[in-house]
Amino acid sequence: MKIYTKTGDDGNTGLQGNLRISKSHPRIIAYGVVDEANAALGIVLTNSLDADVVAILTEIQNELFIVGADLSNPNLNDVKNRVSLYMIEKLEQYIDKFESELPPLTNFILPGGAIPAAQIQFVRTIVRRAETQTVQLSEKDEINANCVKYLNRLSDLLFVIGRLINKRTNHKDIPWTI
Repeated sequence: MKIYTKTGDDGNTGLQGNLRISKSHPRIIAYGVVDEANAALGIVLTNSLDADVVAILTEIQNELFIVGADLSNPNLNDVKNRVSLYMIEKLEQYIDKFESELPPLTNFILPGGAIPAAQIQFVRTIVRRAETQTVQLSEKDEINANCVKYLNRLSDLLFVIGRLINKRTNHKDIPWTI
């Protein structure tokens, strides 16, 4: 199979169901940013990380493919590859588990610390952009509302994982100051 098809040379791309739309359509932009977040997680995973963090980040990478597939399928009657409440609840469980290892926040903190923690915070900002683009898509087309919820919760989890990596590598949270 060739990687290039030349079918997108006119500025259009295919969706599930053999539909073609402009590459500038909010649907393409939304799942493109999801793909960007997934690639950025791949960079994070090149670091030496604790096994539990690697397992969760790899699980998230797989789930981001589901988010992308969900966003690329405008037929909501097609129930395969859809973001589920179970996926969102798992993210919440991971947040609760990891937060139990962390001191409570008393103020805003700066992204940074250990390199993988800073990288995770960068991925978090990409996920926030994916969420924004997905909300914009939902204002134009009907989508699975769980996609927005998943991305919202994922950015929360990535924030917590960044703090967790810093704690486990003896980097303190850096408070925001004016």
